[in-house]
Amino acid sequence: MSLQQIITKFIFKLPDGLLVRMAGGKRVEVRGRVLEPQLQLVAWNGRNAPPMSTLEPEVVQAAVKEQLAMLEAPLEPGVTTENFTIPGPDRNEIPVRLYKPSGQDSSVPLLVYYHMGGGVVGDLETCNAWCSILASVTKGPVLSVDYRLAPQHKFPAGIDDCIAAYEWGVRNAGKYGAPEGMAAVGGDSMGGNFSAIISQEMQREHKPLPVYQLLIYPAVDMVEEFPSRTEFGETFSLSTDTMNWFMEQYLPDDFDMSDPLLSPGQTAELEGLPPAIIITAGHDPLCDEGDDYAKRLKSAGVKVTHKRYDTLPHAFTAFSGFSPGSRKACLEIANMVKDLVSKL
Repeated sequence: MSLQQIITKFIFKLPDGLLVRMAGGKRVEVRGRVLEPQLQLVAWNGRNAPPMSTLEPEVVQAAVKEQLAMLEAPLEPGVTTENFTIPGPDRNEIPVRLYKPSGQDSSVPLLVYYHMGGGVVGDLETCNAWCSILASVTKGPVLSVDYRLAPQHKFPAGIDDCIAAYEWGVRNAGKYGAPEGMAAVGGDSMGGNFSAIISQEMQREHKPLPVYQLLIYPAVDMVEEFPSRTEFGETFSLSTDTMNWFMEQYLPDDFDMSDPLLSPGQTAELEGLPPAIIITAGHDPLCDEGDDYAKRLKSAGVKVTHKRYDTLPHAFTAFSGFSPGSRKACLEIANMVKDLVSKL
């Protein structure tokens, strides 16, 4: 750990009132939801950074990687990792990282996990600590997928990689101590989008459904104008401007935003989809669409566990190293998965 990281972690342990004074002096509150002070301080310190939409994609990709590395948490004790590649859909190789916990439970399905980043930023390090929490708590293996990013690889490269990784996971789960012939899907933000899409796509194609879907602050609908997109449009760590920029990088020109391989929330019939855990963040432009998708799945008879963390922002799974609320939420979500698996 660098000296700067040590100092940063010390600052985040200061009393909440002092953190708020250091971050503008007034708590950030929208819709009666008060942002956690540690996260308010991060937002305050980054208030003068140029918008992503003003920068070149390669600059943004490098900057996000550097920023998250400064805030990263360590792996959970007892979790080992292995990096390798699996075959992609276009004769490409997809880098993946397998997380295996000590005392692995052979009844727990393999979870194929997709990181956040709007389809434009992120890699295996983005969700490294979080995937280790999932493996540690659930006692099951987690396969994290480093799918191709835009704009270097436009749609459908990313979702095609993710579908290929899920189907590979189904075929190979038994090799990693999990039940054979099955896998679950999960992801945060764009990764949640991919997970919802895969659940629907497998149903449409009459292929093996995921055992469950873990959707964390998912982007599920690029068509509907939910109120949170405006009310939380300037919040940390995701703005509406950044979301729009992501889509400009990710999609080809004149793309149909209602396409089910982009907007799973536009699908009318949701009956028969896998059990879902849907997590939303209170300070997030995406919170309304995630809450809405949870309600629609429930109405369609899908088993749903849904919780919104009102003090937390988008991307909180990457903040467990310094944010007490994020750490607590990550542990709770992992236990939700453990509970769901025990009842399958």
